Amino acid sequence: MSKLIKSDKPLFVSLMSRAFAKDPLFTHLFGDSVLDRTASSHVTAFVSFMFDKSFLLNEEVWGYFENESLLGAYIVEKPHESKLQNMKGLLLIGRLIPLLFQMSGQTLSLLNSYMRVTRSAAPPLTHHYLIMIAVQPEDQGKGIGKVLLKHLLNTVNKDTKSHGVALDTENKENINWYRKFGFTLSNETQIDNLPVYCMFHQK
Repeated sequence: MSKLIKSDKPLFVSLMSRAFAKDPLFTHLFGDSVLDRTASSHVTAFVSFMFDKSFLLNEEVWGYFENESLLGAYIVEKPHESKLQNMKGLLLIGRLIPLLFQMSGQTLSLLNSYMRVTRSAAPPLTHHYLIMIAVQPEDQGKGIGKVLLKHLLNTVNKDTKSHGVALDTENKENINWYRKFGFTLSNETQIDNLPVYCMFHQK
């Protein structure tokens, strides 16, 4: 496992764009990125923004490499201090402006609703938040996701400020997989008729 650096951005964007191509939230927000070039460019722009955002805010990107190929990765938000967030939030606005020109107001509104609903569903304890986790489609089923998630949980367990880790998924079949690692379903909600499952792993 390695912490990703800024030069790893092309590898990360390629991995996440492919891995999330059929994700219910992504297809709901952007359309079919496999068949639609516009949808594909929007997914790329969004994933690129998520990577840049991690370096501005209190987030980390970790990856699983084999022979210099990035096979899996995750972004996690760490427990943060509000002052730090407020200062860096201003820098984030600058990164967000180009995104505004590439996506419809409806898409951005849905993203905002998603963030508001999912964050309010998380327990009121200080915790990490798993923003994204994915494995290259052709390498799924090889235990890489397990390595990524165990690395995250080990990190959380060592952090005395954190009481656990929260995540959200729109894939119902993911629920049982996360349960194997000690996550529980804390809330089930909907955003624009899209089911969202909020889960939490408490230390």
